[in-house]
Amino acid sequence: MTRSDEERVIIIPCSGIGKAFGSVGREAAYVVTEELRPGCTQTVCLSLLTLGDEEARRQVRNHPTITIDGCPTACARVNVEQAGAAPAAAFRVFDVFRQHKELRVRSVSDIGKAGEEMARILATDVAAKVDELREGRR
Repeated sequence: MTRSDEERVIIIPCSGIGKAFGSVGREAAYVVTEELRPGCTQTVCLSLLTLGDEEARRQVRNHPTITIDGCPTACARVNVEQAGAAPAAAFRVFDVFRQHKELRVRSVSDIGKAGEEMARILATDVAAKVDELREGRR
């Protein structure tokens, strides 16, 4: 394992199937891993954790993990905990919505401009937590 692998932060968004806030959470995770913090973050498929995939479980146990949940069920956080890890941070899309009620998500399949803005706000918060976690490991 290289030093950059050791410092990698795992981002796990909820599946959010059928839920608009789940779509926002997934978009936020992609913004973090592909734009804001590429190379030091990666996603792990929540379904793999749910199914007990040992590689996915190993990754969340061996790396700081941030969960992003779209609803109160908190499937991402719960499944990380069931895999034997404590999330380093847990974000909820609803908390962003509560602070920005003017941002109305269009639908599950098309979150619209407001949903994209909500995802970017959340992604910025997640990226700041990534920086904090990585700085603490040096």
